[in-house]
Amino acid sequence: MSNIPAEQINIPMKRQLIIEKFGFSVLTILTIATVLPIITVVIYIIYLGAPAISWEFLTAMPVDGMRAGGIWPAIVGTFYLTVGTAIFSVPLGIATAIYLSEYASDNRLTRNIRLAIINLAGIPSVVYGLFGLGLFVIFLKFGTSILSASLTLSIMTLPVIISTTEEALHAVPQSFRVVSVSLGATKWQTIRRIILPQAVSGILTGVVLGLERAAGETAPILFTGASFFLPRLPGSPMDATMALPYHLFVISTQVPGMPIQIQYGTVLVLIVFVLIMNIIATVIRSRARARRQW
Repeated sequence: MSNIPAEQINIPMKRQLIIEKFGFSVLTILTIATVLPIITVVIYIIYLGAPAISWEFLTAMPVDGMRAGGIWPAIVGTFYLTVGTAIFSVPLGIATAIYLSEYASDNRLTRNIRLAIINLAGIPSVVYGLFGLGLFVIFLKFGTSILSASLTLSIMTLPVIISTTEEALHAVPQSFRVVSVSLGATKWQTIRRIILPQAVSGILTGVVLGLERAAGETAPILFTGASFFLPRLPGSPMDATMALPYHLFVISTQVPGMPIQIQYGTVLVLIVFVLIMNIIATVIRSRARARRQW
């Protein structure tokens, strides 16, 4: 080896450096190609939708066949549906993930359950809407209501919450469990005081992803809880409601002569609604990660 010239030794290193630079360049181009269209779409929505944003647009009732007035019932309805979905799906999803991760044995049954959960996450939302129509609206006689729509959206978001929560629980080092149990804690005390606080950032990510999907869906609420036009706010969970996604669908396809500023203004409000959810989740997640011990 001592007789090999230094130039020949450096050839493989130079080749690896060239390959690395090429790969980095390709990744950079792909990133730009992915992000640039998204930024362009957002700028375009802001450009067309911002002129429609006003206090009246955000707080008034729609009038003149929804060609004027505001979208306050749709904003409130979207909030109600998101909260209702969280009430039903978050506790059940986290509890299911805890059982699958911490209590269930690794056998054929649990593997089939996990496979079913993954498959459920890929089912089109219109199928969930038809299921909710048959079960909650017709069979259970909840009618077209916030309750029916929230339960339908909850079933749709459960697979995402369960999968991400289970992954977050698996990510916590096993040594945390061993040390806690060796100090005399029960399994449930270990889960509640050690595992869940350490996994809360990952759990929150799954919850936000599921609720964001629920907030932006049209097909499930179209069959179960959304109304074409309501000049008032819902008074109970058994009432129908307007919602931003369905309202946007209606004014874009069913209302002739609709000003384009109102359409894009509604889109902009929906984007801001989802963005606020992300910001809140990011703040909570950042604080949780700061307290994480691994």
